[in-house]
Amino acid sequence: MQANQINSTKTLALMIQYKSQKQMTLEGFETPFQTELDATNRWVKMSRCIPWDELARAYYRDLSSDQGRPAKDARLVIGAVIIKHKLTLSDEETVRQIQENPYLQFFVGLPRFQLTQPFAPSLFVEIRRRMGEKVFKEFEQAIIDRVEQRRKQKAKRGKEDNNGPPAGTSADTSSRQDESVEDKRSGKLIIDATVAEQAIRYPTDLGLLNESREISEQIIDELYEQSDLSKKPRTYRRKARKAYLAVVKQRRPGAKVRRRAIREQLQYLRRNIGHIEKLLDVLPGVAIALPFRMLRQYWIIRQIYTQQEEMYRTGRKRCDDRIVSIHQPHVRPIVRGKLNKSVEFGAKLNVSLTESGLAGVDHVRWDAYNEGVDLQSQVENYKTVHGYYPEAVLADQIYGTRDNRRYLKKHGIRFAGKPLGRPKKETAENKLQLQEEKKQRREEYRQRIPIEGKFGQGKNGYRLNYIRAKTARTSEAWIRSIFLVMNLLVLAKIFVFSRKLAVKKLLKHCFEFVKQCVNAMKLCFLPTLYYEHLR
Repeated sequence: MQANQINSTKTLALMIQYKSQKQMTLEGFETPFQTELDATNRWVKMSRCIPWDELARAYYRDLSSDQGRPAKDARLVIGAVIIKHKLTLSDEETVRQIQENPYLQFFVGLPRFQLTQPFAPSLFVEIRRRMGEKVFKEFEQAIIDRVEQRRKQKAKRGKEDNNGPPAGTSADTSSRQDESVEDKRSGKLIIDATVAEQAIRYPTDLGLLNESREISEQIIDELYEQSDLSKKPRTYRRKARKAYLAVVKQRRPGAKVRRRAIREQLQYLRRNIGHIEKLLDVLPGVAIALPFRMLRQYWIIRQIYTQQEEMYRTGRKRCDDRIVSIHQPHVRPIVRGKLNKSVEFGAKLNVSLTESGLAGVDHVRWDAYNEGVDLQSQVENYKTVHGYYPEAVLADQIYGTRDNRRYLKKHGIRFAGKPLGRPKKETAENKLQLQEEKKQRREEYRQRIPIEGKFGQGKNGYRLNYIRAKTARTSEAWIRSIFLVMNLLVLAKIFVFSRKLAVKKLLKHCFEFVKQCVNAMKLCFLPTLYYEHLR
């Protein structure tokens, strides 16, 4: 019995190899830094296909060359933004990853590996403020030009191999000719809209009023410290807090309970706003008695009180320009009618997708507007970028208004949607035509699927549905940065695929050359073999 236990213990000792952590020292840790970096690394491959010079010119365009501190290198800044959104990291974690990873340091253009941080994480805020819509439009144009250049090279190689024009590439080889630019229609423009949700707490009327009341109490405390009053205004903050918690702790409070709680919070907030007005009147010699942050919050909570009081008095559940976040008052509720989420809180995007897979953010707005009004500007933007109008526009039925259809018909562009009016009566003469039109509409409806996949890629892979920027300007830069990363991945895929085709073609030529050499050697040895046979 004891012998079996001893044998089993020895077997476990051989199977489990454990080394004490006390024996692990930093000096004894082996590093691969004595060798060169791997050329097949994903960051090395991506850095080769990105048009850094064009992106740098777009980034430096609005910067002053003779004022302020010297700016950081454009490749360092743009590369850091790409890394941040490619890996969905925070500002601090992005800087740490660049500091620790030599491949990321090569990607951002550092000449050698360094142990220090390339810049402070707070610089990301200034970068987002600086990179506006114009900068990202130029980024998008640089990527499109690089894709078109790659396609022309591919078409040229195909022409040289086939000794003639390749099929299906006439649109790419003559896309910029001036004599036919007005009559040319090429490509299909896919457009759709989505909402990039902000990272805010789900808003409720009672929660907004309670938060506004707490901020008003902080403002009263600040103004009271500056005044000469002997008695502090009464705010009933403990009683108000207790009444609020008594409702929110309930699992499912009824409509009457919620309405009574909203009325109480409105009364507390109205009393506090009156105290603030009196305290401001007591300090007539002070121009602005509050710091800018509190003054801004005071303006916001007054507007919230006006909106909530109007909805409570009229019994309605909506109002114009409704504020749903005190810290981000630019965010609006947008009703989308989705199955699992009927209301979304964030910016509404109008996005266009080309046949190459490149997506562009045409408009970013913070109000619930009808996306159909942007179709004409999106088509004109397509012409500005590519030099010609699209052959067809693939969009939802909401884009097929009479004005949009009239505009598309004027420019010779087909709208891939169901025609307006009563359906045509089916007869023996037009039966085949109606079937072909229905089949074409079904096929083009399927061709719209990639833009839905692009939205899913952005939201599931790059957190497009969780924008953590605070202001409207930085949030728009955050959104456009995500689409920049997705377009760069498309560009990298095109480059890698082209290189694979080039290697495959080179191997084919080498095989043909070896085959010809073998045949030539057979011809050379054929007379010798013939004489040997005669002998």
